[in-house]
Amino acid sequence: MQQIPLPKIADTLPVFDIFKKCSQRTKSDDVKETGIWPYFKTIYSCEGPEVNMDGRMVLMLGSNNYLGLTGHPYVKEAAIRAIEKYGTSCSGSRLLTGTLDLHEELEEKLARFMGKESCLLFSTGYQTSQGVIQPLVSRGEYILSDRDNHASIVSANLMARGLMDTNIIRYKHNSPADVEKRIAALPENAAKLIVTDGVFSGDGTLLDLPNLYEVAKYYNVPILIDDAHAFGVIGDGGRGTASHFGLEDEIPITFCTFSKTLASIGGFVVGNKAEINFIKHHSPALIFSASPSPASTASALAALEILIEQPELVTKLQFNANYLRNNLIRLGFNVPEGNTAIIPIVVDVEMGLKLWKELFQRNIYVNVFMPPATPVGTCLIRNSVMASHEINNLDYIIETYELVGKLMGII
Repeated sequence: MQQIPLPKIADTLPVFDIFKKCSQRTKSDDVKETGIWPYFKTIYSCEGPEVNMDGRMVLMLGSNNYLGLTGHPYVKEAAIRAIEKYGTSCSGSRLLTGTLDLHEELEEKLARFMGKESCLLFSTGYQTSQGVIQPLVSRGEYILSDRDNHASIVSANLMARGLMDTNIIRYKHNSPADVEKRIAALPENAAKLIVTDGVFSGDGTLLDLPNLYEVAKYYNVPILIDDAHAFGVIGDGGRGTASHFGLEDEIPITFCTFSKTLASIGGFVVGNKAEINFIKHHSPALIFSASPSPASTASALAALEILIEQPELVTKLQFNANYLRNNLIRLGFNVPEGNTAIIPIVVDVEMGLKLWKELFQRNIYVNVFMPPATPVGTCLIRNSVMASHEINNLDYIIETYELVGKLMGII
């Protein structure tokens, strides 16, 4: 085969190394040098209220395993049975060879549980945001999105803007007044969509849905809710944000992940038949991705059945969250008021990293959120409780926070 010589001008062009950024020093390197690095910690056991981490048992206060079902015998047995029957993968998209009766059973039960006509599964929670939002919007239309929405929604919005030339309007966090101001400034004849978290993943803030709905109703704009941190946590029997406020019939579409309450990996969207059918046939994230594995689908189905049969788990989760939140406030920590399973403590960045280390040395693992995920100079210590935490676990956590908080001069 004859080789074609490259033009000589190529020898004179400047060289740009696309990988140069990979070897440049980052803020992460500076933090690691302090001996404190709260990320990518390896777990050597099932993720329950206690986990094996660094060769010792640690109280887990950073997991989204809200109902504690990842290690439930019924959930594990369901996954094993599914592998024995269907194998480890569907080896195809839902459109072609990837639809199992197991998928359809879970969709039917989720739709019924959420009081909607139809449901559609996705392979990951992150993918669900993209799979739902992007197909619904077109050129010249508008998405109004909360500034604190999860990264998966931000990514979905950018995809909609890039592929469909959709206009993206970001409004002030949890501010129906700002939504009203921005909608009023948009063309009346343009279609619009409000997309928001139900419970915001960083600080656990609950959406001001009643006031947002009044704005949306006045301007005839539908609201889509991502209930990742609300499903199984708030609402009637854990049915989420709209249920919490008695507005189930007013929210056309809710989407969610399996990776929190449902003890698996994947996601789902529920709504009216027409909207879900449209997404099903127009969503690249669904059509061009392998369907949820048999094991992940079966474990989510088993977890849903437990949630339906044991709503007291939601009650216990709410009790645990209120117990920890109220005691941290009593001790003097800067804890925003709330009623979700996420309990943040607000400190500065340096103090936050030291607080994480002091807690971890005393066998408590919490999450640390730093800039750019938080405002400049601000750090969130995010505590996430589970229904499987017992009162003695919570009392030890509270006692340790008091000890460490006084030691560090935080309280």
